[in-house]
Amino acid sequence: MRRTIDWADGAIVVIDQTALPAEYRLLELRTVGELIDAIKRLAVRGAPALGGAGALGVALAARLGGDVRADAELIAGARPTAVNLRWGVERALAKLGQGADAVLAEAQALLAEDEELNKTASAHAAEIVLAECPRRPLRLLSHCNAGRLATVGWGSALGVVWHLHERGLVEEVLVGETRPLLQGARLTAWELAQAGVPYRVQPDGAAAAAMARGMVDCVLVGADRIAANGDVANKIGTYGLAIAAAHHGVPFVVVAPSSTVDRSLADGTGVTIEERDARELTEYAGIGITPPGADVFNPAFDVTPAALITAVVTEHGRYEPS
Repeated sequence: MRRTIDWADGAIVVIDQTALPAEYRLLELRTVGELIDAIKRLAVRGAPALGGAGALGVALAARLGGDVRADAELIAGARPTAVNLRWGVERALAKLGQGADAVLAEAQALLAEDEELNKTASAHAAEIVLAECPRRPLRLLSHCNAGRLATVGWGSALGVVWHLHERGLVEEVLVGETRPLLQGARLTAWELAQAGVPYRVQPDGAAAAAMARGMVDCVLVGADRIAANGDVANKIGTYGLAIAAAHHGVPFVVVAPSSTVDRSLADGTGVTIEERDARELTEYAGIGITPPGADVFNPAFDVTPAALITAVVTEHGRYEPS
């Protein structure tokens, strides 16, 4: 599969993740506004991929001219929880004084690095999973999408599955559907099918029951922000999975590149949690499914305390909280 996000012919090219799995299509984003819209509506998503989007967005702004720093701030603020977005913006912006070509070169270097760093991080995590889980082959549980689509081209938590599958060590992956936008059912299941990995989709609410029945050897998730103490912000529902895993003695492993670590935050209480549009819960395919005027609590992320996590793994290996 091609990169999730790339640069071609003066445009940012992304796989439109809102169309999958029904349709595989590419979007060419030629303005900063188009990029911000794509980020906000999750056409491009996943913390590492957002880092690439931030860097390429600055490169695009630099080529178009105008107030590049103002455009950069708009891009960085498009989604507040994933630290990688601002990190990518700031990394590219640091080259602005050298001209638009230097900014683009830095953004393209970031894309190449992301693929390699996630391969390395997930390889480290695969060894940790094997050390924690004596049973073979493994039954793994994933949440949201932390695969190729969430990164530039390999995957973080789902990258562990690619490593283990190559060695014949995966029996199946239980895929949490991931409410409300079904990133698990739509995207993770699609990636697993493309790779020929056995999987089953389950309701988010079935995860604890699957653990109680002995169907899960390890939980694998990605991260949108990792605080200095090892607390992890990730897709809503991750915290509940960690509680269930701790109760049932199931290892809970978080995989992400080190760009996801935010050492400016002592712990997870400082993470800004994005809240999504109420219509994601009150409507389905444009049809109302709740009483008119129903109030909604629709956080996009939650924070899992470090005490519930078996290991946070980056390209440097097991993360040691500061």
